[in-house]
Amino acid sequence: MPMPRNITAHAVYDTPLGKVLIARTEAGLAGLWFESQKWHPEPFSAPERPDDPLLREAATQITDYFAGRRTRFELPLDLHGSPFQRSVWQALRDIECGATKSYADIARGIGSPLAVRAVGAAIGRNPISVIVPCHRVLGSSGELTGYAGGLERKRALLALENTRHAPPQGT
Repeated sequence: MPMPRNITAHAVYDTPLGKVLIARTEAGLAGLWFESQKWHPEPFSAPERPDDPLLREAATQITDYFAGRRTRFELPLDLHGSPFQRSVWQALRDIECGATKSYADIARGIGSPLAVRAVGAAIGRNPISVIVPCHRVLGSSGELTGYAGGLERKRALLALENTRHAPPQGT
């Protein structure tokens, strides 16, 4: 996965589901990864700056989300990936809190109805967990499928949002 080389700051924060690494560029938030999640980046050469205003705001919004005070994130993002990946990640941002979609729904929504596997691969490489809500994508029959942060975290995020594991709408 293309990781931006222009990371300007990063910080580690605690959440109810474990530590998260949050990274930014000059343009916006570029990553949020749970500790030990698949595709976790190598250490950055950029300084650790927990007092960086954008990183601090991201941590505040994540804290509010876990406390049930926030359902949408309002942060500038700097998503690094192919045009196809970015279109998938944008489609994820359009899934409302408490709702789910299937991989096929996302493929149809971006105009590539036959690209279900490619959609799954793009979702698996989502660099900004929780904020770009890939946890809201389920299998077509409502089953929990892969999550780079682990299925237990996916289950916990869906429970936090009071999402039932039923077939996604539109499937």
